[in-house]
Amino acid sequence: MSPILLFDCEMGNNTAMRWAWSFKPRVSDDQNGGDNHYSAGDACPDFLCVGAQKGGTSWLYRQLERHPDFWMPPVKELHYLNSLNKTRQFHPPRCRDQRDASFLDSMKNLSGLSYIDLENYGRLFEHKGSLVSGDISPAYSTVSDEIIQRVVNSFPNLKVIFLARDPVERAWSQLSMGVRLGMITPFDATDADEVIRNLLNPGVLLRSHPSKIVARWRRYVRPDLFRIFFFDDLEKNPAELQRSILQFLGADPNKSNGRLKADDNQDANRKKLRLTDKVRSRIAQFFEQELKACAAELGGPAKQWPARYGFSVVIFFLQLVDDFDILFWCDWIA
Repeated sequence: MSPILLFDCEMGNNTAMRWAWSFKPRVSDDQNGGDNHYSAGDACPDFLCVGAQKGGTSWLYRQLERHPDFWMPPVKELHYLNSLNKTRQFHPPRCRDQRDASFLDSMKNLSGLSYIDLENYGRLFEHKGSLVSGDISPAYSTVSDEIIQRVVNSFPNLKVIFLARDPVERAWSQLSMGVRLGMITPFDATDADEVIRNLLNPGVLLRSHPSKIVARWRRYVRPDLFRIFFFDDLEKNPAELQRSILQFLGADPNKSNGRLKADDNQDANRKKLRLTDKVRSRIAQFFEQELKACAAELGGPAKQWPARYGFSVVIFFLQLVDDFDILFWCDWIA
């Protein structure tokens, strides 16, 4: 099997790309058999947020960290399932008490192993006590099906959240962040060909198809444990989005986050590359099929994404019907 090139745009840089096997994760068969269930009382994550990068995950971490029903890890992104935490951190971890210090020590020891140890990964969350806790790592949108299946088998009651964002807006925000943090070589943002070249960077491309990411996780996670939320709602009504997420995670949405308001979004005013109408149109053409797939498969605000760029989903839906008819006919003939 051929390796693929992965680029962690949030935690690495494009001069230090790493090779990873697309379907050969570092999971020890001895440590985590395909059907093994890890059970250690409450010492396990209650949820994962698996993306999307630039979809509001930093906002979510800050909201949950301040909520009295949660104890969140002292680092927002553990990255354990995609890189064994061997990634560069841009911000120092929180270390305000013994629980934080113990978590960081355990994480360091766990990261020294050459395989993914889901049992001891689960034990990281024993520090939560009776509170809710989870791992918010957008890069989990890129992990293999094998890892998804083993995580779900190990933690059968795990809830999974995906924060979906319009692929055009999300990709542009990722490119802007990459340039701002020095992880992507500055390029001419008015040159559509240059922009497309950067969109083809595997670290960008792998995160830019939410319909495929959602389909992969849905394949293994029970419907009642998987939920899509939308960046559109973070922009329009963050208080209602916060309430919906808290209810899904089993927390009390009526409890106060102190001085932190639901509309507190520190990333909203970060400097971004200037997006011209010409380049925006070219990016939309690049993502046309994905925009239509999102409208059909994600629902909610995603239904309006194609129309933003003048695309009609009618033909796409008709094609889906045709494909279904063809498959039904083939099954009937067989």
